[in-house]
Parts: sequence; C-alpha cells; structure tokens
Amino acid sequence: MGWFGSSREEEKALPERSEIPLFPLNTVLFPGGILQLKIFEQRYLDMAALSMKEARPFGICLIASGDEAGGVAEPHAVGTLARIVDWEMAQLGILQITTLGEQRFRIVDKAVSPDNLLRATVELINEDGPLPFPSERRRLLPLLRRIAEDMGAARIPEPHHFDDAEWVGFRITEVLPIQNLAKQKLLELEDPLSRLEILEKFLDQRKLLG
Repeated sequence: MGWFGSSREEEKALPERSEIPLFPLNTVLFPGGILQLKIFEQRYLDMAALSMKEARPFGICLIASGDEAGGVAEPHAVGTLARIVDWEMAQLGILQITTLGEQRFRIVDKAVSPDNLLRATVELINEDGPLPFPSERRRLLPLLRRIAEDMGAARIPEPHHFDDAEWVGFRITEVLPIQNLAKQKLLELEDPLSRLEILEKFLDQRKLLG
C-alpha cells in the first residue's frame, strides 16, 4: 500500500485507506482552505521535499498534546490532506510553503519512523459531493461574501462556491476567532447542514448577522 489506498477488489466497499506522513500543528486546516507554513526541522523539510517531488499530499492534524517542534506530538484523530501549491526558500534551511486543504481523513493507526516523523494509516472521509446551500441559512452569505472580498483570493481562493453548504461552512469556520478545539469539532462534524446551523446560532448570538 502506498500513500493512496489499496486497489484490492474486496476493499472497494470500504473507506479508501492511505499511508501518509503527518504534520501535527496548533491549527486546523479545512478542505479548500489555504495554510502557509514556515518549516525548519529536518524531518519536515524532507517530508515537504518528497511531497513536492512526488506530487502527493501529507496530513495536517491539530495537536491534542505535545508541542509543534522537537518531539512527536499526539494529534487529534481527524485531519485534512494538505497539498503544497507554492514554496519559497529565501533563507537557507527555512522553507516557506503554501498548502491547500483537500480531503478529510481519520487516523486508523500511526507510528514514529526512524527520522522522528509521525506516519499514519488513514481512512479518507468520503464526501457526497456539493450539497445545495439551504435557503433558511441565507443570512450567512452576506457575511462570508464580505470576508472573501476583504481577505482576497490569497486567503480564500477562487472559485468561490457560495451555493455549496459544506464549502460555506468550512470557510466561515476557518476565519472565526474561536479556540482551535472548537474548530476541530466543526471539522469532524459529518453533517454540513448541522455545521451551518451551529455557525448561524453562534454568529446570531454575537449580533454579527444582518
């Protein structure tokens, strides 16, 4: 099995599995989101180099316990695949990358490799495709449109999918000034419509909706 799943016929009905390197961080990456990182540890420099060479993503997970640098942190079980879309090394030994969030995954098993990099077998969380944005949550859209305009395409890349319930929920959640653990819970939530309902109640309580 490589970084992307098994081709065995008997596994077709099961969630697709991948073997990926993990990058535990004190942040949450959402599908379709942009995350810029500064990398200086050798294990992650090597990981990023291989990711770019083979055009394959790695996994970003919120840290449950431990630190970003030095040791091996314990990640939350659900994370997001991250693909490097831009990079720069203006200073020797420090790599700056821009990543794009792809599919969510759930960790099945993990182990620390000899290079002190955390590697995991993960199940990719299947998405059912675009879910029409519900008209009863339309109060969320003007706020998100303003945020997208203010932040620009570098932070909220085009195309924008204001008609997609999951895309809207992810974009609002990633910019909210709330604790990472709350963002993690919203990332893990399976139902995009429930996510929108939670967001609307939160924003309404703070009088941020028209």
